[in-house]
Parts: sequence; C-alpha cells; structure tokens
Amino acid sequence: MALLPLSTAPFDLPTDRDMLPSERRLFVTTHRTCVLSYARRNDGPAQSIVYYIPTDEDELLVATMGARAKAKAVERLGKVSLLVLDEKWPMGYLTVFCDATVDSDPTLTTDVAMAVAGRMSGQALGEEARPFVEAMVKEEGRVVLRCKPYATFATPPRHLHKNDQEEKITHWLSGSVPWNAEDPA
Repeated sequence: MALLPLSTAPFDLPTDRDMLPSERRLFVTTHRTCVLSYARRNDGPAQSIVYYIPTDEDELLVATMGARAKAKAVERLGKVSLLVLDEKWPMGYLTVFCDATVDSDPTLTTDVAMAVAGRMSGQALGEEARPFVEAMVKEEGRVVLRCKPYATFATPPRHLHKNDQEEKITHWLSGSVPWNAEDPA
C-alpha cells in the first residue's frame, strides 16, 4: 500500500449535474480535509474535522490518539462517514460511507502523521523530521483509522451569484452510489 501525495489540482465539482462515480472517487483522492462522523452511545453523532490520507488501495487513513472517542467508536462499531470538504466557495462536499478499523502499527501511524503534517503545511516533511514524529506518535498513543469506502452521497455546490434572481436556481436529488460503481455509458 502506498500513501498518495497531496494533490496540486483538487477536482472541481460540477455545478450543473451530479458527479459521475469516477469523479466522486477523484474528488476524494484529491482533497485533504473531512468531517469524520460516528455514532455515539448517547446523543447525536459526534463529528470532528480531520485531515485524511488516501492510499492506492482505496483506503482513507486518519491518524488520531488511541484513547480518543473516534478510535473507541471505530473499535465498537466499525463504521464512520467522512464528509469530504472542498476548500473553496461555493462549498461543495461528498459524503463517503466507510467500514473502519483501528491499526496500531507505529510505522504506518508515523507515515500517516508525516503525510498529515505535509497536508497541513502544504509541503512534505523531510525525513529529518521523522524521529520527532515517531516520538509524538509513541507519546500520544496515536493509531490510524483505516476507512474503506463502500458508498458515496453527493450534493453539488449551489450559490447565488447575484440577488436579482434573473437566473433560476435549481436543485436536484442525489443518491447513494457504490464506491466502485462504473460510470454510465
């Protein structure tokens, strides 16, 4: 498995139609932030904004502390959703439904933490930073949430560009699409 590098050209969401299945996957692999949601025992779902790292094996990896509720919920339920965010206006998003597991391998966790730091700063960390990241991973008891997508739900961005209402504002329904769905012919 290889971690994918930060994309220099995130996929632009179409605003006049629903995304094709291949475009949904491309949107996910070319972005970096999401709202990770999971069911809580009480109250509504919990949500956290996190950086994620896509892999060449269609996994989305999230580093977190093993003692945090995110990791405990994944161990308990094995399901999360990731609301992948576009970082420009009008704000677009794609919900990705995932089976999830916790991986405590320190090498993988360090690799993911290094990749997250690169996404946060916009440039990859050099290998000279690895010992410091390894120490943080160990000290904080970090783990990786391995999120395996099985379906997506998209709603395109809509925006009012002027207030005179000359253009008709339209909306349409979207639906859940299997992660590995083929594009229509």
